[in-house]
Amino acid sequence: MQRPDMRRTDSQNAAPREITATVGALATPALLLDKARLDRNLARLSSRMAAAGVVLRPHMKTAKSIEVARRAYPSGPGPITVSTLAEAEYFAQYGFRDVTYAVGVAPHTAERAMRLRKAGVDLKVLLDSPEQAAMLGTAARAAGVTPSAFIEIDCDGHRGGLTATDPKLIAVAAALAEAGVTLAGILTHAGESYSLCSSDALVAAAENERAVAVAAAETLRAAGHECPVVSVGSTPTAHFAEGLTGVTEMRAGVYMFFDLVMHGVGVCTTDDIAISVLATVIGTKPEKGWILVDAGWMALSRDRGTAAQRVDQGYGLVCDLSGQLYPNLIVAQASQEHGILAIRSRSAAALPHIPIGAKVRILPNHACATASQHELYNVISAGSNAIEAQWPRMRGW
Repeated sequence: MQRPDMRRTDSQNAAPREITATVGALATPALLLDKARLDRNLARLSSRMAAAGVVLRPHMKTAKSIEVARRAYPSGPGPITVSTLAEAEYFAQYGFRDVTYAVGVAPHTAERAMRLRKAGVDLKVLLDSPEQAAMLGTAARAAGVTPSAFIEIDCDGHRGGLTATDPKLIAVAAALAEAGVTLAGILTHAGESYSLCSSDALVAAAENERAVAVAAAETLRAAGHECPVVSVGSTPTAHFAEGLTGVTEMRAGVYMFFDLVMHGVGVCTTDDIAISVLATVIGTKPEKGWILVDAGWMALSRDRGTAAQRVDQGYGLVCDLSGQLYPNLIVAQASQEHGILAIRSRSAAALPHIPIGAKVRILPNHACATASQHELYNVISAGSNAIEAQWPRMRGW
């Protein structure tokens, strides 16, 4: 295979490093990854989809790590989803050739995607308009390849795509045929499921996602267009779908790590959250009920996804060095390099005594956003203070 332009740094190309450091000795802020929780989360959804007879196509936008991908596919590369072409190029270097780029295609990304196809990667792109179909055909002819594309379907008004009943659906399929683009199928994402918090609502969202996707595929088939793949996916609906008749594949990403938003939705417990940010106490203001740490939004991200949920977790929940939660202690405020720990509003819990120099672990609101602030994972196992390895993350677009 001709190697595509990787656009990676030396650290992203580096092999995982075996080290002998301990969690307590790490410079902070640092990103920790609990390997046992990761493996448990991977197995949970993998077994669920296997039982449903549906292909699981993990979304690598959360982990952005070949080592995590290899734990998802211990027997060798399998189908994956990506959110950037840099991810597609990165994973292609390690043998992942069945790739869905699940972001609407633009002229510059079409050209870059076609270079990947020319290099032997079965990269499928996403679109929802005749204009994109024509543009993709032009890029493919220039590269001398046959492209493959999904039509994006809007199942809940969350983002882009066409509704299953939109007359433009057939027009887009016809434009793909005219442009010489293979119709891979339809793809939808139940993004509104992130705003739910009851089992009944999540089951209903999963069924709506399935029904809309299948209806769109049937509409295309009735008009004479082959629609081999019916692709759905979000972490909440993947875990709450009670039936997936007509669906061929499931995409999900944050399930690998989970986070506090997923905890608020009801998909996981805090014991399932596989990543945390290690921080050091750098000051106290007892008169204000504050403990200051060296992890601000540059280490935690600005994501405040739990603010709209029933329980606002601030910028994250705070644990001790072993991962045990402090009762009602949250990162209440964050500036660029400072986090302010405080007891949750209206709680009667006492502010714990955590001396300057002590380390804490912070569970993230949004695993994708928090992990993206860091260059690598410090891999740990429950019950051990050892850093077993450091797994680099890829970055960029």
